[in-house]
Amino acid sequence: MKYSILQGFLVLALFSCRGNKQPSETPIAEPGKEVYTKYCLACHQTDGAGVPGMYPTLQKTDWVEGDTKRLIHLVLNGQQGEITVNGTVFKGVMPAHQYLTDEQVADVLTFIRSNFGNMAAPITPAEVSTERANVSGR
Repeated sequence: MKYSILQGFLVLALFSCRGNKQPSETPIAEPGKEVYTKYCLACHQTDGAGVPGMYPTLQKTDWVEGDTKRLIHLVLNGQQGEITVNGTVFKGVMPAHQYLTDEQVADVLTFIRSNFGNMAAPITPAEVSTERANVSGR
């Protein structure tokens, strides 16, 4: 099969028009930070310090760095009544976030557990799924 010069130019043009896409100069925020910004920031603040007397800090607490099941349960089911964090009593209400996907919960908790001075292990979507099933099965 013979190709004409016109067909050759057409092929060359198609390959050269693939686009000169450059990597984005603005990095995409990590998914956990996006979830935090949308659902957590208003109460727990940009730096994770919370609001005195109402919303607890997320900075270096056993609630964040400790038992992952308790933390997952807290996000999925919310919290009402008094809660003591780092020796301080808080009386705010945290709404349930059961509408978040397992991946979103894992992402936001991993973000919190690796920021605000915390250095705890990540949480996986599988851990969230297991805890969600345990809670709904009760």
